[in-house]
Amino acid sequence: MSTPLVEARGIVKQYGPTVALADGRLTVHAGESHALVGRNGAGKSTLVTVLTGLQAPDAGTVRFDGGPAPALADRDGWRRKVACVYQRPTVVPELTVAENLFINRQPTGRGGLISWRRLRTEAAEVLDTWGVRVDPDARTADLKVEDRQMVEIARALSFGARFIVLDEPTAQLDKREIERLFTRMRALQDSGVTFLFISHHLQEVYEVCQTVTVLRDARWITTAPVAELPRAALVEAMAGEAAGARTAGRAAVRDTAPVVLEARGLTSAAYQGVDLTVRSGEAVGLAGSSGSGKVELAESFAGLHTPTGGSARLDGERLPYGDVAAALRAGVGCVPRDRHEQGLVPGMTVGDNTTLSVLDRLGRHGFVATARRRGVARELIRRLGIHTEGPDQPVSDLSGGNAQKVVMARALASDPRLLVLINPTAGVDVKSKESLLARMDSARDDGTAVLVVSDELDDLRRCDRVLVLFHGRVVAEYPSGWRDHELIAAIEGVDHG
Repeated sequence: MSTPLVEARGIVKQYGPTVALADGRLTVHAGESHALVGRNGAGKSTLVTVLTGLQAPDAGTVRFDGGPAPALADRDGWRRKVACVYQRPTVVPELTVAENLFINRQPTGRGGLISWRRLRTEAAEVLDTWGVRVDPDARTADLKVEDRQMVEIARALSFGARFIVLDEPTAQLDKREIERLFTRMRALQDSGVTFLFISHHLQEVYEVCQTVTVLRDARWITTAPVAELPRAALVEAMAGEAAGARTAGRAAVRDTAPVVLEARGLTSAAYQGVDLTVRSGEAVGLAGSSGSGKVELAESFAGLHTPTGGSARLDGERLPYGDVAAALRAGVGCVPRDRHEQGLVPGMTVGDNTTLSVLDRLGRHGFVATARRRGVARELIRRLGIHTEGPDQPVSDLSGGNAQKVVMARALASDPRLLVLINPTAGVDVKSKESLLARMDSARDDGTAVLVVSDELDDLRRCDRVLVLFHGRVVAEYPSGWRDHELIAAIEGVDHG
């Protein structure tokens, strides 16, 4: 075999107690499109940060063309080896294509001033060399997403890199644009460019890649030619279970249970035509990849977004859109996707954070009764099993699991009719995870309707039904008792036909 273009061996990366990568391995040969797949949390993003020189591994080695990787501080050395085109563009939208191609390295003329003529000429040459049909003088913000991606690829190639990481490149593209991207990838491969292709849509792996590497639970699982790995075997490698394994089922919620949440034809930029019902005492899961629209859909019910079409009703009343306070008054409690950015006020105490959603119940005329607030907080601390010195302890002192319990406590404090949980167990320890899911079960037993968005199969296992979103549409529904491999196959867009 020829010397690999890129080789990573035994990559280990920890962030405090969290092991992001325990055994990362990758071998990519020149001229191929190599897929890197795995469920969220498998370690793909961590491996990419190491491969692109953004972080040094705690252990392991990265080699390019048989030689050692550049020193971490040698940014130009890394740019000559590898580049990553992310799902979110890194170009400056208000600059032209030419300016973005040569940002921070513009050709200069007399007196050290930028030579705009040379800039346009050299930009046109780069674009022509790599077959990118874009006007160098066009404002980058005016380009289609696929053309912006090609500009980023051309910029990377102009540094000398011939290894390009494409991180979820199709997430914002429609079917026709995806086909054009794949055509361009094949043409660039013929010109000597090598791709690492990261996608949650396994169907695309079979369309454009020659080799696939699977990560699971922060470890390398397998590398194989795509043509020799059936779809079922690939899903099994990602899921870590045989096709026959089935999760334990729950007794179905009665059809006579009253409907709490009902959505019909709900549409926005992130999702289209969603029909959804959640009954009293029922937990419904929303599954899908990062670009599926599942988070935006759940956030719409919590008042964070305004749909452009369709309707949603809570106990028969129209649900207020785009107004979190109004959604709270209507009976919606929410654990948001990021407790640090959206869930906690770090400068406040545990008691303040747990009672933020019920201040109107703790006093009159805008004044909060301190003793009553502390009493409510103590009861919430007891119910959620929050390990704290008391209501007056700063919430910033708590561990991740206890901080998430505070967010859950606040969501439950208002006795919601609909509880929206978005990644409710992300970044918490096993014991805290079980405690949080037990609180979800208790809320359901009390008759609360629960909507759960999660990338964790363990969270979704507690649900009565799971809906799978793909490119913004509900494509499948699984009753309790689903098999891991079939749910993952639907999430990853595997075509069973």
